[in-house]
Amino acid sequence: MERLIIDMDEVIADPMGAMIEWYSNQYGLAVNYEKMLGGSWVKGFPEQHQVMVHDRLMSEGFFRRLPVMEDSVEVLKELNGKFELFIVSAATEFPNSLKDKLEWLKEHFPYLSWKQLVLCGDKRVICGDHMIDDHVKNLKHFKGKKYLFTSAHNLDITEYERINNWKEAAAIFL
Repeated sequence: MERLIIDMDEVIADPMGAMIEWYSNQYGLAVNYEKMLGGSWVKGFPEQHQVMVHDRLMSEGFFRRLPVMEDSVEVLKELNGKFELFIVSAATEFPNSLKDKLEWLKEHFPYLSWKQLVLCGDKRVICGDHMIDDHVKNLKHFKGKKYLFTSAHNLDITEYERINNWKEAAAIFL
């Protein structure tokens, strides 16, 4: 059975969408999607609020309440029977996210075993046949087939096969 590695944030969970919705409700200001290009969607927020946005990412509970990416629950359930599936998140960058992410995954993906959930610091330790991630920094060292999951911060990247949504992922893997 081939091993499929799937990132969490911006792939099956939507922290950017949650943050933008919160920010819009709190401040009524728009974000600049062009400034997100180059790797960090935090840069799309007005400069005077970027530290606050980062602090919110670091806060306890933020990652527990994230929306689920459309169709991910159903597609991952099917993939789970066809692949050795692992959800891998560089969660230690946000220490308060560890418990939040485990609880979120158990709630939304109850068919996954705790053995399939990897919360780490650097994804260079991860190996498999396929990886779906929204960050080039995680894909560039991966030895298997690399898929870039589309997000506002990576729209300018062209050197990877792209997956725009979970219906496309289903078409590729199922």
